[in-house]
Amino acid sequence: MRKYLSIALAIVILDLISKQWIFNHLDLGSALVLNSFLNIVHFQNTGAAFSFLSEASGWQRYFFIGISLAAIFIITRLIHQRLKQPLLCLALSFILGGAMGNLCDRSYYGFVIDFIYVHYDAFYWPAFNVADSFISTGVGLILYDAFKNKKPLLS
Repeated sequence: MRKYLSIALAIVILDLISKQWIFNHLDLGSALVLNSFLNIVHFQNTGAAFSFLSEASGWQRYFFIGISLAAIFIITRLIHQRLKQPLLCLALSFILGGAMGNLCDRSYYGFVIDFIYVHYDAFYWPAFNVADSFISTGVGLILYDAFKNKKPLLS
């Protein structure tokens, strides 16, 4: 269990360091163009994925904090219950670290700092951050593990 919680903590630290660098070095809305498909930007997202509920009146901050806390509790419990499934536990630790990183932002600032901006010509993917990257990777690993082992997560 300690190994998976350490992975999650390392993700939180990496996420918070990267977001703090963006917060301190890039003005809101400004961008560093790295190449033809990747920019580093400074966005502040008061919503969830794809800016869901970002235009709400402020209640969404507490709603997403509550969702994050519930997810952290459930994921920690799942890791403890599935210690004999290392790939699943690794995936869950990725999601746990990402959830905790975004929770720190939302609790402290009231928004999540997003800064990775991928695009192709005029087609832009919504900006995201290190925490979001680990959450997505964790979900992908869970799907891979479920198909590989043909076992449901919550059996």
